[in-house]
Amino acid sequence: MLNRLTAGWWPRLLTVLALGALVAWPAQAHGPTRQKVVETITIDAPAATVWARIKNFDALKDWHPAVATSPADKGNAEGSVRQVGLKGGGALVESLERYDDAAMRYSYRAKDGGALPVTNYTSTISVSGTGATATVEWRGAFYRAYPNNDPPPDKNDEAAVKAVTGVYQSGLANLKKLVEGK
Repeated sequence: MLNRLTAGWWPRLLTVLALGALVAWPAQAHGPTRQKVVETITIDAPAATVWARIKNFDALKDWHPAVATSPADKGNAEGSVRQVGLKGGGALVESLERYDDAAMRYSYRAKDGGALPVTNYTSTISVSGTGATATVEWRGAFYRAYPNNDPPPDKNDEAAVKAVTGVYQSGLANLKKLVEGK
């Protein structure tokens, strides 16, 4: 009797263990996770004044301290491609996904991070505010440059977040300085 009961549990136990292994396997074999960065800055100027400074997709060179050139082939039209040349060397290619002048916001994408250690990068920059104060928000989502497990230090999640955070912070700080004249 005991052998009959025990024999009936072995196939069930093996099935449960096999299913458990199948469920746990993807958790250990995953690649990168989507990372996000959001930076904001308050500028002592009306929102319309700040937006006028950054609203053109090809104007990145005019306010970001690391950018030497930023021509966009179709201006502010969706689908416009911006070729960003960096002052220290390197480049990025970005395409305008959405542009809303009335809402003071545009979104763009870069499939390949170029000079940044990221891939599948999307970003939105927006301006809001009332009266004499504006808030600029720059947000991005992306994956690290190395798609497999165990990335090298210069292409891991931390490097990707650090690079994008640095781009946003330096750009927003310089924008504030330019607009406020300080």
